[in-house]
Amino acid sequence: MSQISSLGAYVAEARNRDELVVQPRMGFATPELMRAGLDAVRGAGPRVAGTITLDSFTRTGQFLRAGRAIASGESLNGYPLVSHSDSSNSLLLRGMDLETFPVQVRHGSPKPQEIFRTMLRLGLTVSEGGPVSYCLPYSRVPLRESIDAWAEGCQILAEGGQGSAHLETFGGCMLGQLCPPGLLIALSVLECLFFVENGIRSVSLSYAQQTNPQQDLDAILALRTLAEEHLPDIDWHVVLYTFMGVYPKSTDGAAALLRESAELAATSGCERLIVKTTVESQRIPTIEENVAALRIAANAAHGVPRSAHLPRSEVIHEASALINTTLSLKTTVGDSLHEAFRLGLLDVPYCLHQDNRNQTRTSIDSNGSLRWASRGSMPLPAQSPPDEPGGAADRLLQMLSFNQHRFDALQLDDQLRARDEGD
Repeated sequence: MSQISSLGAYVAEARNRDELVVQPRMGFATPELMRAGLDAVRGAGPRVAGTITLDSFTRTGQFLRAGRAIASGESLNGYPLVSHSDSSNSLLLRGMDLETFPVQVRHGSPKPQEIFRTMLRLGLTVSEGGPVSYCLPYSRVPLRESIDAWAEGCQILAEGGQGSAHLETFGGCMLGQLCPPGLLIALSVLECLFFVENGIRSVSLSYAQQTNPQQDLDAILALRTLAEEHLPDIDWHVVLYTFMGVYPKSTDGAAALLRESAELAATSGCERLIVKTTVESQRIPTIEENVAALRIAANAAHGVPRSAHLPRSEVIHEASALINTTLSLKTTVGDSLHEAFRLGLLDVPYCLHQDNRNQTRTSIDSNGSLRWASRGSMPLPAQSPPDEPGGAADRLLQMLSFNQHRFDALQLDDQLRARDEGD
């Protein structure tokens, strides 16, 4: 293994100690508040990573508009990294040791070049996203443009990072609560291969928690197996995202879902967990609520043994079919991704981007597992049609709200049981 980033080394040390790295998704508009958030996270526990989440103007390349918002004191939904001056940005990391507290920039941009250039001026070399995962769900930028922009962005980060650059694919979170795991695994592996093709030697593969713990365990184990196969000489690890769909409304239900994600991360061998707070369904969380979520997750993962379970063969076969079919299309991963979406061989359900066929559909079965209802043109084995009561809108709402209803109902049952026992 020729290179390992500061984040990669930090995660490897945690893995050797059987510790899960926990990380928030916080972002605040001013350097002072963003620094306060980083300091609070740094003090939250022994294995934490920091996050600077950028605002939506920066995400879409509207740097002048972000600058006007800074000047007028307008509220922003993240940190406008590119539009703050270098002197203002320098406050973020002053006196901070990134070897013992790695900080990742999260942004959501299909064209990340200027974000990466600004990061490098500050000494930041860790980010995330991808040419597909930060294009199709979030923008109207043509996929070809995003692929070319991300190729340039990877090269900028790899050259400027001088061996410390790390990229995390967002491919395993692509409308995660609506995609069966085979597609998420395939996109995660393919985007990491794209990063490597463009000079990045340290990567992380993502997966978003879904609606059935056993299916999620199978998926993560399959992802690890395929990462070993496709990234043999690369520093890599797996990052799990706490459920990204409609969150429980009750505090206890939200905390229970967070604990389940931490336990899943530990038992499946994930090295890092992106958490959610107990107020996700209500408002943007405070610094204190982010720190509380980190501690809940770290405590829940502590001492959980790693599973000896092997992934079901059909999960790996489905993901492998999508990966291998895509890679066979063209000589580069970038061109192959573009061609696969053009032909519908990769197709994200419910995604309305002009370069996505949107011919696939999914359903949640009686066990809470996500499965294909319509495979479109994707090269997947045939399945029997699922039992789908109700109309399409009803089924979509059911999928989006499944975990909210499940965990809020569990907490209500516990409250009623406690009341009855008290009586």
